[in-house]
Amino acid sequence: MDVKVATAGTDDAAHTSPYSIAHLRHVPQRHYGRWLAATLILLAFAAIVKAFAEGQIAWSVVAQFFTVPAILTGLANTVLMTVCAMLLGILLGVLFAVMVMSPNPVLKAVSVFYIWFFRGTPLILQLLIWFNLALVFPTIGIPGLFEARTVDVMTPFVATFLGLGINQGAYTAEVVRASILSVDAGQTEAAKSIGMTRLTALRRIVLPQAMRVIIPPVGNEVISMVKLTSIASVIQYSEILRNAQTIYYANARVIELLIVAAIWYLVVVTVLTIGQHFLEKHFSKGHGERSAQRATAPAAGGA
Repeated sequence: MDVKVATAGTDDAAHTSPYSIAHLRHVPQRHYGRWLAATLILLAFAAIVKAFAEGQIAWSVVAQFFTVPAILTGLANTVLMTVCAMLLGILLGVLFAVMVMSPNPVLKAVSVFYIWFFRGTPLILQLLIWFNLALVFPTIGIPGLFEARTVDVMTPFVATFLGLGINQGAYTAEVVRASILSVDAGQTEAAKSIGMTRLTALRRIVLPQAMRVIIPPVGNEVISMVKLTSIASVIQYSEILRNAQTIYYANARVIELLIVAAIWYLVVVTVLTIGQHFLEKHFSKGHGERSAQRATAPAAGGA
């Protein structure tokens, strides 16, 4: 009985204390800044939509030229060049990433120079050099076996392929190198302990684990490559933007053809983004579980 009285007295004292917060009412925080920012963004978006809706844009022309053969041919050339250039870039990137980590000083120096040069010069400059290579080398080939005029070999497609692919290889090399370094060195040591060579360990042990780190930046590079192909219009490669320009030079429907090109770019990029998402999900499979097991292992051992 005494205990109950004491408790009741304590509760009464807590409610009557000047420091008590039990009587206060909870008021949600007002995020006026967020509301203001959201309102301004919606107003800006509405103004842009209104400008496009009321502007002098012939949307019927956009629909008319959306699937014309010239645009679809340019789209196919853009996708083809993206695939070809990225394949070359990934191949060179892996090769030079391995070379730059090689103990051989000659291989390392060559790879460092390659990365330095092609990352340090503008892509458009590289494309122009490849396209005008005949001014330096009139013929290419092996004397006595086969030779060809450079101007016949270095077509807009070949110049674009070499320019984009070799340039991409320099960036991919750094991505691959960093990804390889992210794999625990113990993996390589374990592979060597069972008789694997350095290259075999790299191919069968290190690179598969590094793919989880490689995929996101290389996926972004693929998406960037889709848009970089538009630079090749300066050397007459018939990608989608150049073909759209050719059409609007003839009919003066500039903004309509640019909208057509923009929509197709967005379609391709959206498809690639979805593909990148599933690739990342595939190569990250099991990584979260392994990380959780490593995090709980010390606690389990201590227990």
